[in-house]
Amino acid sequence: MCGIAVLHELTTTTDANPNPTADAKRTAIDELGSQMLARLEHRGPDGTDSRRVGRTWLGHTRLSIVDLAGGDQPLPDAANQRYIVCNGEIYNHGELRDKLDGPFLTASDSEAALHASINGPEGVALLTGMFAFCVADQDDGFLAARDRLGIKPLYWATHEGVVAFASELQAFDPDWRALVEEFPPGHVWTPEGGLVRYGEIHEETREYADRDTTMDVIREALVVGVRRRMMADVGVGVFLSGGLDSSLVAAIMAREAAEGQPVHSFAAGTADSSDLVAARVVADHLGLVHHERVYSAEDVVEVLPTVVASIESFEPSLVRSAVPNYLLAELAAQHVKVVLTGEGADELFAGYDHLRDIADSDELRAELIRSVEGLHNLNLQRCDRVTMAHGLEARVPFLDLDLIAVAQRVPIAWKLPGEEGQEKAILRHAFAGWIPDEILWRVKEQFGDGSGTAAVMAERARDLAPDADWEQVSVPGLPRARSREELGYQRVFAAHLDGVRSDRVLGRFATA
Repeated sequence: MCGIAVLHELTTTTDANPNPTADAKRTAIDELGSQMLARLEHRGPDGTDSRRVGRTWLGHTRLSIVDLAGGDQPLPDAANQRYIVCNGEIYNHGELRDKLDGPFLTASDSEAALHASINGPEGVALLTGMFAFCVADQDDGFLAARDRLGIKPLYWATHEGVVAFASELQAFDPDWRALVEEFPPGHVWTPEGGLVRYGEIHEETREYADRDTTMDVIREALVVGVRRRMMADVGVGVFLSGGLDSSLVAAIMAREAAEGQPVHSFAAGTADSSDLVAARVVADHLGLVHHERVYSAEDVVEVLPTVVASIESFEPSLVRSAVPNYLLAELAAQHVKVVLTGEGADELFAGYDHLRDIADSDELRAELIRSVEGLHNLNLQRCDRVTMAHGLEARVPFLDLDLIAVAQRVPIAWKLPGEEGQEKAILRHAFAGWIPDEILWRVKEQFGDGSGTAAVMAERARDLAPDADWEQVSVPGLPRARSREELGYQRVFAAHLDGVRSDRVLGRFATA
């Protein structure tokens, strides 16, 4: 996991602006790139490097996960002709080495993306993983790409003949921020071909007929998803809320871990939070090395502005869940470099209460697909930012593409509350015996609720926005706040990212 900042000139500097000189303009571009990269150092505490390649300036901050010695970036090919900067992980890089033309110079998974991208969108479509990367060559060629789900962030903007890319909004200078847009998931971009979609989440309409077989397929797909995401040359842990999803991930990790390699789990909450109690039950049952971050209301208030700035969002539900996750990531980063999380399970298996109100199966199926496709500027954005704020990589096994395809084939009726009255019924039954029954059938709570954070937020809403007429107050450039709490978050967001067009980068909540 890393941070990238890239600047590509759409035309040669002499063609675009012969005065000042081409060398002077190129120097200014390189300096701008260095400034952008400096704002992303938290994403890559293990090293920072940059390189001019033809019309492109490539910058990279590295969090070393795979090939610790040989994976520094910008990463070149054998001829020093093409270079890549990549944020993310390519889980199938091993098998791609047997399919792609080399030679391969390192064991870095990013090198697979470098060679695959030679074939444009078709090559990028071969990659299994989470990624955002840019490739430049000495002959002025250029390609940018982002994974199908947008698990890894990428933003871009064009200004005065230069296209800039970066992992976070804050990397862009204030003069650029009003121009910044989210780079769309599942696309590649080249100067010649523009944006091209290479992959998406296809709607799978063939349903499984046998319930027992379905449970077997679900179980195997999640096990494989977790196994893929345990790929690392460093320690891998798990965020453990004590809910169903993270507990299943932890249970699989405990079974898959090499002998003598304990799995570290991490939980956070206020002293009396239900999440901490449940996480202890799971950790004890699985024999995990368990760590806790117990925080107070004062801790929440103190860290809140930093969290809003880190997640680059003001949506209240995201902020509430981001605070415990931020404190959790701070703890985990002291012990491991990678954590697995439970994001995506609710979207695949109808885990949210509001989905119970959708009676039509086809409508519900479409809503689940839409919710998966929208995760990139919701839970996945929060997950990326709070972990990378501490130089920690988060991986999401429930969003393995193979598991997504499996989940779409599960009849809707098998996902909905069964006799036990719990959502995600088929997933719970599929893993019967893997975790204690009290956890397997635990009633779902939002992380902000289970950790005790939501209650603190509600108590402190007046401190965040003390205006007596808060309903009439608006923050320039942002939609009218729906609550006093949201208004407070908007003010922090605006102070951190002055000039950002929220409708371009924050998704549906920005215009709700």
